[in-house]
Amino acid sequence: MKVTVTQQHLAHGLSIVSRAVSPRSTLPVLANVLMATDEGRLRLSATNLELGITCWIPAQISEEGSITIPARTIVDLVSTFSPDHVNMTLDERTQTLNLVCNSSVHDIKGIDAQDFPPMPVTDPADGIELNLADFKDMIQQVAFAASTDEARPVLQGVKMDVVENVITLAATDGFRISVRRESFSSPIRQNVSIIIPARAMNELARIFSEDDKAVTMIVPQGRGQVIFRLKDAELVSQLIDGNFPDYQAIIPKSAKTKTIISTPAFLKACKQAEIIAREGNNVIRLDILPEEGGPGKVEISAQTEETGKSDISVEANIEGSPLLIAFNVKFLREVLDVIHSPNVSLETNANNSPGVIRPVGDENFVHVIMPMHLG
Repeated sequence: MKVTVTQQHLAHGLSIVSRAVSPRSTLPVLANVLMATDEGRLRLSATNLELGITCWIPAQISEEGSITIPARTIVDLVSTFSPDHVNMTLDERTQTLNLVCNSSVHDIKGIDAQDFPPMPVTDPADGIELNLADFKDMIQQVAFAASTDEARPVLQGVKMDVVENVITLAATDGFRISVRRESFSSPIRQNVSIIIPARAMNELARIFSEDDKAVTMIVPQGRGQVIFRLKDAELVSQLIDGNFPDYQAIIPKSAKTKTIISTPAFLKACKQAEIIAREGNNVIRLDILPEEGGPGKVEISAQTEETGKSDISVEANIEGSPLLIAFNVKFLREVLDVIHSPNVSLETNANNSPGVIRPVGDENFVHVIMPMHLG
């Protein structure tokens, strides 16, 4: 293999794929990045056997070939190079990659590319094409609500349902549920119901580039995998096997109190209250106070013995009964962070019933938060 690439392209490609490198593995090759010539470009791949990421970068190829190189070594080394051309030559006999950038010369010992796990080969014609901007937005509005508890693997995933011309993503950690749906302009050939690890979804949103307008999703039959194909990158993830909770049954169908509140004002109040509440267990109290013939207000308070207390009043339009309810402020802040509408609706029934947050004017997103004990 004899290849010339720019330092910028190589560093960018390595930053994309290296997130899939296995930090702890009994297989040394999983700590490596595969470099292979591929139809006039250089292909970089990394996998931990659950998540695999591939990226193609522009290259001048003098000789074809492939090698796997320790990810940490190559990433750290390339980051120190000046923004210039990098010449890479492989000595197949010793499996050593020689890198030259300006006056610096480096030899890195690798492992034969034959030892690297094969990445799946698929036909994009079998996939579903998704609008990139919408899909990235869906991921950001849902994936944060997935659980990080390894004891409940199903809740570490994002449930994806594609039925006719509607795609729905949902995630829950048992204390909150985030659901986002989007319609396609034309019906989809195949219905899909799968659970994708939230980590894979977050990595996918991270590798989207400005050049990408669409992403093709392929779910090969019987393989337990999902593949997302972009213009210059591809992500493959194992699916999670199990029964996802029936989240639709948990979303309240009605509300005794409906509070319309400015999204930025609510978010700012939560950020301020969180500074105090985080020293306790993130509890804040919302005192929802409607007023006859005019706007009401929501009094947001946090108090901990160690830090002190916060009291913030935010104006709101309130229909229904007054209510004092407590929530985890981190959960409130995280959902308000991903809502783009100027106002949000907080729907409540009682201090021991879930609260529902919806963007005003957008029927495609709903978020449910379980209340905390008022104490």
